[in-house]
This record gives sequence, structure tokens and C-alpha cells, in this order.
Amino acid sequence: MPICLALCCVKKPLVPAQVREALPANFEATAKTAVYPTAEWSELQPQKAGINREKLKNLEQYLFTTTGKEAERKGIRTDAFVLVRGGNIVFERYARDFHKNRKHLAWSVTKSFVNALVGMAVLDGKLKIDDSAAKYYAPLAGGSKAAISIDHLMRMSSGLDWSEGYESSPLKSSVVAMLYTRGRSDMAAFAAAHDVAYPPGTHWYYSSGTTNILTALVRGQYTTVPALGAVPVATDSRFEELIFHRLFRTIGIRFTTFERDAAGTPIGSSYLYTTARDLARFGYLYLHDGVWQYQRLLPEKWVRYTTTMAPAYYTTELSEEDFKDNPGAQWYVNLGIPERAQERPWPDAPADTFAALGHWGQSLFVIPSLDLVAVRLADDRDGSFNKNRFLGLLKNILEKAS
Repeated sequence: MPICLALCCVKKPLVPAQVREALPANFEATAKTAVYPTAEWSELQPQKAGINREKLKNLEQYLFTTTGKEAERKGIRTDAFVLVRGGNIVFERYARDFHKNRKHLAWSVTKSFVNALVGMAVLDGKLKIDDSAAKYYAPLAGGSKAAISIDHLMRMSSGLDWSEGYESSPLKSSVVAMLYTRGRSDMAAFAAAHDVAYPPGTHWYYSSGTTNILTALVRGQYTTVPALGAVPVATDSRFEELIFHRLFRTIGIRFTTFERDAAGTPIGSSYLYTTARDLARFGYLYLHDGVWQYQRLLPEKWVRYTTTMAPAYYTTELSEEDFKDNPGAQWYVNLGIPERAQERPWPDAPADTFAALGHWGQSLFVIPSLDLVAVRLADDRDGSFNKNRFLGLLKNILEKAS
């Protein structure tokens, strides 16, 4: 997701809020396999995975051909690329001193991990997605904020007043204040303290603050509060188990770190440090409908919920930047809105493509119809990288040689 928000809005016809799913009807039935990675990914030659080597070279050239001086940080700057098909790594390459075990800042790809934490809490019966978020997070209690549901937060439709501008408007930026100045002590509470600017569920706006509220909300459901008269220190042991044992350890994530704010809450909006191989495991979990080795980690149909377009996105006048990616629930989908002449953001990719996206080119693409998971970690600075061109080249690698 590009980190800077354009100031002007696009005057295109709005359409009624609706439910539009990215995944085919048979996704849950077909997206399962007995092939899962163990402690290490198995590797397979591209040809044996049905990949055209010549087409793969075109993709590799696009990803790793650099222009300009390194210090200028111009052009396409891929640091890591991992491609998985059929449960095997079929292509992998690194640049700029990165390697398979070196962590990379994932930026807003982190938000998609928060989607998983919320899903696991729903599976545990700790949360209900349509409940008022105030039921689980006290800073949202009272007044019009009580109408904000967990679903609204998941779909960035809370209506809370927020400015996601970075370089474009640093002095007025809510997100800069949250991450770096007066909000650092408790990022979720800082975000929740903002006023309601729109009726919840009616207006979509990209907000890192809402993701941090979700992280704190989930944390609260797994935090043991000390008994009356005991030492007043809460323990996060069950929350730590949720992240690092039940999620990370189960799917084999080993080289991933969550940075925390001063309140001890993981910064779910932005600060996950991970590797391309670990991210591929996370994408593989979503490719298989939240199931790992026959163990269900996410609720049934959670991936379908995740990849359903945010209803408020249809009824919001959007900036040019917001037209580039269609939001689901802390992930992105490839649907478009024909009713207002908005084409799919990645027209050269299959319609069922969905993605976790972050600043400066971080991306995790899942394409169920092609049985592909593709991870790209990068340091793009000037907008040269084109996701649609990349996805078109990626799709083409499955074409047979002529």
C-alpha cells in the first residue's frame, strides 16, 4: 500500500454498498493440500513445477535489473523474491546483502498479520466480528464511538478522524504523531482518542491507527489481569502464545520479530521484521483457507471474509492513490468497481489474486487459481515498480514454451 495519500479526491459516481467476493465459490473445497513445508522449505526446479524458464527470466530481469547509483535509490530495487508453487520454493533470489535468514522491515504487510490474530481470536470465541469494538476495548466506549464494530476496524471504515499523510503533510499527520511523537506511549489509545468524523461503516479511509486499535483489542482478550490486592502487573503470556507459538511456531515462522510500542503492544500497523521465506509461509496459510497440516488456525470462510471488498469503499470518494489497490479486511483484492468505471487494480492478474502490501514495495501475493505464493521485499523509492506489470509477468511464467 503506498504510504502517502493524495490530497484530492476523484469525482466518480458512488454506488450502493455491497458484498463482492474475490474468491471463487469452490475456494474452500479446493485450496487444501497434503504438501506443507517442514522446518525448511523443499525446493523444486521451476520446470518440474510447470514453469517456463524463458518466461521466468523475463520476470527475474524485471525484478532485479537496477538503474542509477545505489545512493540515489532510484528505479526498481528488489531485495528478495521467493516464489512458491505446489508447496515448494521454485525460485528464489536476493540482492543488497539480503539472504534467506536476514530480516526485512515489512511495513504495512504487518497489517495482514493482525488480520490473522483477529481471526484466531474469533476462532477461540474471544471476539465476534460484528460486535461493538467498545465491548472489548474501553477507550472506544461512550458516545458515537460505541457504534464502531470490529468489522468496521478490520475494513478501515471506523469513521474516526485520521490523517495518514507522511511526507506530504507531516505536521498534520496522525500517523506520524502516532508512530514517532506524542502517540508512541500507547499507539492504540492515541488512535482511539480521535473524534468520529463519519458515521461508522459509511466512509473508507486507509488508517494505520485502526490496525493498532485491533492489535490492542486482541491483546486485551488474552491478557491476564491480576486479582484484587495482587501485584498490579498484567501478564501477556497467552497473547505471546497466540502469536509466537500458535501462529508462528505452527506454520514454521522462525525469523520474524514484532516491534512494540511503550505500552507493550505489538505495532500491528507497521513494524514486523521478517524474511521472504517466513512471509511465504504466512501466504501459504491463506492459500489453504487458514489450515496448516490439517489444523485449522483461522475460522472457516475467514479468508473469504478477508477478501471481500470493504463495503464503505463503494460509497467513498477516493483519492487517485486509493484507486490503485482494492481493500478487503487488512488485505487487498483484485475486483474493481465496474459501476463507476474503476477497473481491477491488477488487470493482467487473475481475478482471485489477493495481497498483503506495504510501503516501498513490500508485497505478498496469493493467487489460488495458479497455486502461487509470491513474496517481494524491496526498497522502492520513486514509483518505478508496477504491480500489474509484475503480476502479468508472473502469470506468464506458466505459459508453455512455443
